[in-house]
Amino acid sequence: MGEMVSYRSNGGTSEGYLAVPTSGSDQTVPAVVVIQEYWGLVPHIKALADRFADAGFVALAPDLYHGLHTTEPDEAGKLLMGLAMDQAAKDIAGAAAYLTERPEVTGKVGAVGFCAGGSLALWSATLSDQIVAAVGFYPKLPWERMRPEWTGYAGKSAVIHCSEADGTSADEGVQVARRSIEAAGGECVLYDYPGTKHAFFNDDRPEVFDRDSAASAWARTLVHFRAKLR
Repeated sequence: MGEMVSYRSNGGTSEGYLAVPTSGSDQTVPAVVVIQEYWGLVPHIKALADRFADAGFVALAPDLYHGLHTTEPDEAGKLLMGLAMDQAAKDIAGAAAYLTERPEVTGKVGAVGFCAGGSLALWSATLSDQIVAAVGFYPKLPWERMRPEWTGYAGKSAVIHCSEADGTSADEGVQVARRSIEAAGGECVLYDYPGTKHAFFNDDRPEVFDRDSAASAWARTLVHFRAKLR
């Protein structure tokens, strides 16, 4: 189990859920920023941070809604629409900086996010020099809300997991990200999951969860981070 921590965020303070591997090894390990869906910092996201810790990463899930969360789709949509992108950028970059200062961390940081958080995770590598690898699960936010400087991907890498319900990897938003990352000198790998619905990785939502696709996406995510965050 992890714990809530406070960290510096561009002159202010933000909070997030921190999970640290329980292994007794004295070796340092890589770190990941885990970025929420539009529901907020709900138990599912905290459980994912714990799962990354079990896999050998220090994980921090920033609370981008600053204490607010919901299980109602209409309310979640309102929270997302009200999210100030400049503050979200500060919270994510601050989370990466906090992780690099942890004594357990090697200094290399990845970012992973889901739905709206998938777009934010891909964006995060343009915001922070410390985030060198990103994984976006079925990203949904239009890039115009973030205005990413894709040139920040030079020498970095990204993986995008695409559901069939969202249009697969042929979705124009996904293709914009791929083309932009590659044009900047970064790497971008796309994976399609046939027959899947949006949010197929969320095992708290049985109406969309796809066990086999989720297991495959999880394994690919770990392979990516272990290769790029060494």
